[in-house]
Amino acid sequence: MAVMRLARLVELASSLVGRTELVDAAGGPGGAVVVTPEPCGADPGLVRTLPLVVVALGDEDASGVAPGELPGADLVDVVAAGAADAAAVVAAVDAHPLAATALAVLLRATGGRGIADGLVAESTTYSTLQAGPEHRAWLASRGPARSRPDAGPRLALRRDGDVLRVTLARPAVRNAFDAAMRDELLDALAVAQADPGLRVVVDGSGPAFCSGGDLDEFGTLADPASAHLVRIGHSVGLALHLVADRVTVAVHGACVGSGVELAAFAGRVTAAPDATFRLPEVAMGLVPGAGGTVSVTRRVGRHRAAWLGLTGAAVDAATARAWGLVDEVVDPPARPSA
Repeated sequence: MAVMRLARLVELASSLVGRTELVDAAGGPGGAVVVTPEPCGADPGLVRTLPLVVVALGDEDASGVAPGELPGADLVDVVAAGAADAAAVVAAVDAHPLAATALAVLLRATGGRGIADGLVAESTTYSTLQAGPEHRAWLASRGPARSRPDAGPRLALRRDGDVLRVTLARPAVRNAFDAAMRDELLDALAVAQADPGLRVVVDGSGPAFCSGGDLDEFGTLADPASAHLVRIGHSVGLALHLVADRVTVAVHGACVGSGVELAAFAGRVTAAPDATFRLPEVAMGLVPGAGGTVSVTRRVGRHRAAWLGLTGAAVDAATARAWGLVDEVVDPPARPSA
C-alpha cells in the first residue's frame, strides 16, 4: 500500500487541473490514494476534483477522530486507523472503484447543499450507478428474485391522543423496505404534515428495525431514469425532514441501508443496546439511495459517513451514540410482534 504526503497530493491535483486522463495504477477509473495528513493551506477545491478516494492514514481509532481537528481534513474523504484499516478501505475501493469514487465525490459537496438538493444529487448518482457494470455484476451474482407473496399491510398504525405510532410490520423479512412500505409511510407522514399538533413515533416489529431495501425489488424498474423520478417524487426522507422536529425513531437489532438513512432524518433517534448500523450499498455497486448521504452525513460528518459507506462495516449502538448517529441508547419496552 503506497502512502504519499498530503502536499504531494495537492501538487498532483494542481498538475491535473483541466485534464481528464487520471486513472488508477491498473489503468482503470477511480481507486484510492492514501496520504499522511498534515496542515495544508491549499485550496480544497483542487483535491475535490480528483476522481479518487483520498484516505487519511490516522494514528487513532477511526471512531475517535474528530474530523475538524484532523490536519488537512477538507482534503481527505475518509480517515483510517492505522495501516491495517487503511488497507481495508483501499481493498473496498479496489473491489468497487466506480461506486466508491462516486460516493466520495458526492459526499464532498454535501455540506453545501440543502436537503432537497442533496436528495436530488444522491438520486442522480444512484441512477447513474444503476446502469453501471458494478451494479449489473451484483444483480447477476444475486440470481433471480424470489417469488414471495406479501399482500398484507407494511405498517401497523395506532393513534393515542396526539401521538401516532408507526410500526414497520414485515417481521418475517426483518422489515425489508419495499415500495409498498414506502407508500404507506408517505401516507402516514402526510397525516402528520396536516396536523401540526401530532407527534410521530416510528419503530419496528420482530427481531430487527429494518434490514434495508427489499433486495427482490432491485433492478425491477424499467430503467434508471424512471427510477430517479420515482425516488425524488416519492421521497420518504424529505417527508420525514418536513416534520422531523415531531418525529422519534426507535431502532433495535439490525438497522441497515435505508433503515439507517431514513431514521437519521428524524429529530430524535433512540437505539436499543443490541442495535447495529450498516451502509452496504457500495458492495452492490451503488451509493446509499434513501437519503443517507444527506441524513447520515448531517449527523456524523462526511468522513464518518464515508467510512460507513466505503467499508460497509457495522457499528454498535455505543459507537453510533458517540458519533451522533443516535441521540440516546435506551432499554426499549416490549416490542410489537406485528
